[in-house]
Amino acid sequence: MPDFNYNIVKNIGSLSESQKGWKKELNLISWNEKEAKYDIREWSPDGSKMGKGVTLSKEEIIALKELLMSFDIE
Repeated sequence: MPDFNYNIVKNIGSLSESQKGWKKELNLISWNEKEAKYDIREWSPDGSKMGKGVTLSKEEIIALKELLMSFDIE
């Protein structure tokens, strides 16, 4: 697996927490010193490990916000 680095520019908030303490968070992250993007994934209690996640550009997070605001959750 290739090396990569990341910097959490801003922790926006936690969406949930598992019984083992892993938190699903929304963060603004710079991957490999590139422009920061919005990122949703799980993090271990000490922040040293991460799960699989999804990374979104500013345009995509705006579209997601609009989509979530446009429908009723059952």
